[in-house]
Amino acid sequence: MEIILKKDTPNLGDAGDIVKVKAGYARNFLLPQGWAMTATTSNVKVIKENQKQAAHKLAKVRIEAETKAETLRNLDLVFPVKVGTTGKIFGSITTLQISRKLKELGYEVDRKDITFSEDVNKIGKYSINVKIYKDVITEVQLNVVRDDEVETTE
Repeated sequence: MEIILKKDTPNLGDAGDIVKVKAGYARNFLLPQGWAMTATTSNVKVIKENQKQAAHKLAKVRIEAETKAETLRNLDLVFPVKVGTTGKIFGSITTLQISRKLKELGYEVDRKDITFSEDVNKIGKYSINVKIYKDVITEVQLNVVRDDEVETTE
Protein backbone atom coordinates (compact mmCIF):
# COMPACT_ATOMS: atom_id res chain seq x y z
CA MET A 1 0.00 0.00 0.00
CA GLU A 2 1.33 3.44 -0.90
CA ILE A 3 0.93 6.22 1.62
CA ILE A 4 2.02 9.84 1.99
CA LEU A 5 3.75 10.64 5.27
CA LYS A 6 2.39 13.66 7.12
CA LYS A 7 5.32 13.87 9.54
CA ASP A 8 8.89 12.63 9.76
CA THR A 9 8.86 8.97 10.73
CA PRO A 10 12.04 7.18 11.86
CA ASN A 11 13.19 4.37 9.55
CA LEU A 12 10.43 5.21 7.05
CA GLY A 13 10.86 8.70 5.62
CA ASP A 14 10.30 12.42 5.92
CA ALA A 15 7.04 14.34 5.77
CA GLY A 16 5.67 14.46 2.23
CA ASP A 17 7.43 11.28 1.10
CA ILE A 18 5.42 8.67 -0.75
CA VAL A 19 6.38 5.28 0.65
CA LYS A 20 5.20 1.72 0.22
CA VAL A 21 4.32 -0.12 3.44
CA LYS A 22 2.33 -3.21 4.35
CA ALA A 23 -1.41 -2.59 4.37
CA GLY A 24 -1.82 -3.63 8.01
CA TYR A 25 0.90 -1.23 9.19
CA ALA A 26 -0.77 1.61 7.34
CA ARG A 27 -4.34 0.78 8.39
CA ASN A 28 -3.63 -0.12 11.99
CA PHE A 29 -0.89 2.33 12.95
CA LEU A 30 0.09 5.11 10.55
CA LEU A 31 -3.38 6.23 9.44
CA PRO A 32 -5.05 6.20 12.91
CA GLN A 33 -2.07 8.03 14.46
CA GLY A 34 -2.44 10.74 11.80
CA TRP A 35 1.11 10.18 10.58
CA ALA A 36 0.08 9.35 7.01
CA MET A 37 -2.69 9.48 4.41
CA THR A 38 -3.46 7.23 1.48
CA ALA A 39 -1.68 8.06 -1.78
CA THR A 40 -4.64 8.78 -4.04
CA THR A 41 -4.07 10.81 -7.20
CA SER A 42 -5.71 13.90 -5.72
CA ASN A 43 -3.68 13.64 -2.48
CA VAL A 44 -0.47 13.22 -4.48
CA LYS A 45 -1.25 16.35 -6.55
CA VAL A 46 -1.95 18.36 -3.38
CA ILE A 47 1.27 17.16 -1.73
CA LYS A 48 3.35 17.93 -4.84
CA GLU A 49 1.96 21.48 -4.95
CA ASN A 50 2.55 21.97 -1.22
CA GLN A 51 6.12 20.69 -1.58
CA LYS A 52 6.78 23.13 -4.43
CA GLN A 53 5.59 26.06 -2.31
CA ALA A 54 7.44 24.81 0.76
CA ALA A 55 10.68 24.45 -1.21
CA HIS A 56 10.74 28.20 -1.79
CA LYS A 57 10.19 28.91 1.91
CA LEU A 58 12.83 26.35 2.90
CA ALA A 59 15.35 27.99 0.58
CA LYS A 60 14.89 31.26 2.48
CA VAL A 61 15.21 29.52 5.85
CA ARG A 62 18.33 27.70 4.69
CA ILE A 63 19.99 30.95 3.57
CA GLU A 64 19.20 32.54 6.94
CA ALA A 65 20.61 29.48 8.71
CA GLU A 66 23.82 29.63 6.67
CA THR A 67 24.35 33.32 7.50
CA LYS A 68 23.71 32.57 11.18
CA ALA A 69 26.19 29.70 10.99
CA GLU A 70 28.81 32.00 9.46
CA THR A 71 28.44 34.54 12.28
CA LEU A 72 28.60 31.78 14.89
CA ARG A 73 31.72 30.32 13.25
CA ASN A 74 33.54 33.60 13.93
CA LEU A 75 32.41 33.63 17.56
CA ASP A 76 34.76 32.84 20.44
CA LEU A 77 32.89 31.98 23.63
CA VAL A 78 34.81 32.62 26.85
CA PHE A 79 33.79 30.72 29.99
CA PRO A 80 35.43 31.80 33.27
CA VAL A 81 35.43 28.90 35.74
CA LYS A 82 36.78 28.05 39.17
CA VAL A 83 39.83 25.80 39.02
CA GLY A 84 41.26 23.40 41.60
CA THR A 85 44.94 23.10 42.50
CA THR A 86 45.43 20.33 39.92
CA GLY A 87 44.27 22.55 37.04
CA LYS A 88 40.96 20.75 36.61
CA ILE A 89 37.74 22.75 36.72
CA PHE A 90 34.98 22.09 39.23
CA GLY A 91 32.29 20.25 37.24
CA SER A 92 32.22 20.73 33.49
CA ILE A 93 30.77 23.04 30.88
CA THR A 94 27.37 21.76 29.72
CA THR A 95 25.27 22.31 26.63
CA LEU A 96 22.77 24.23 28.76
CA GLN A 97 25.45 26.73 29.83
CA ILE A 98 26.54 27.21 26.23
CA SER A 99 22.94 27.65 25.09
CA ARG A 100 22.39 30.33 27.74
CA LYS A 101 25.62 32.11 26.79
CA LEU A 102 24.59 32.12 23.11
CA LYS A 103 21.15 33.47 24.10
CA GLU A 104 22.85 36.33 25.98
CA LEU A 105 24.73 37.14 22.77
CA GLY A 106 21.48 37.15 20.75
CA TYR A 107 21.56 33.66 19.20
CA GLU A 108 18.68 31.32 19.96
CA VAL A 109 20.13 27.80 19.95
CA ASP A 110 18.53 24.79 21.63
CA ARG A 111 20.84 22.86 23.94
CA LYS A 112 20.00 19.63 22.10
CA ASP A 113 21.61 21.09 18.98
CA ILE A 114 25.01 21.52 20.69
CA THR A 115 27.50 18.64 20.66
CA PHE A 116 31.02 18.21 22.00
CA SER A 117 33.82 16.19 20.45
CA GLU A 118 35.33 15.78 23.95
CA ASP A 119 34.35 16.55 27.54
CA VAL A 120 34.96 20.15 28.60
CA ASN A 121 36.43 19.67 32.07
CA LYS A 122 39.85 21.37 31.85
CA ILE A 123 41.20 24.81 31.08
CA GLY A 124 41.80 25.31 27.37
CA LYS A 125 40.26 25.79 23.93
CA TYR A 126 37.64 23.47 22.55
CA SER A 127 35.61 23.16 19.36
CA ILE A 128 31.92 22.47 19.66
CA ASN A 129 29.38 21.74 16.93
CA VAL A 130 26.16 23.73 16.76
CA LYS A 131 23.32 22.53 14.55
CA ILE A 132 21.49 25.51 13.09
CA TYR A 133 19.23 23.74 10.60
CA LYS A 134 18.74 20.17 9.33
CA ASP A 135 22.13 19.90 7.64
CA VAL A 136 23.68 23.28 8.52
CA ILE A 137 26.20 22.60 11.30
CA THR A 138 28.89 25.05 12.33
CA GLU A 139 31.89 24.85 14.60
CA VAL A 140 32.18 27.35 17.46
CA GLN A 141 35.33 27.97 19.50
CA LEU A 142 34.99 27.61 23.25
CA ASN A 143 37.65 29.08 25.51
CA VAL A 144 37.62 27.91 29.14
CA VAL A 145 39.71 30.18 31.40
CA ARG A 146 40.29 30.71 35.13
CA ASP A 147 37.80 33.13 36.61
CA ASP A 148 40.59 35.21 38.17
CA GLU A 149 42.20 35.67 34.70
CA VAL A 150 39.04 37.27 33.30
CA GLU A 151 38.77 39.75 36.19
CA THR A 152 42.33 41.04 35.66
CA THR A 153 41.90 41.56 31.91
CA GLU A 154 38.70 43.59 32.17
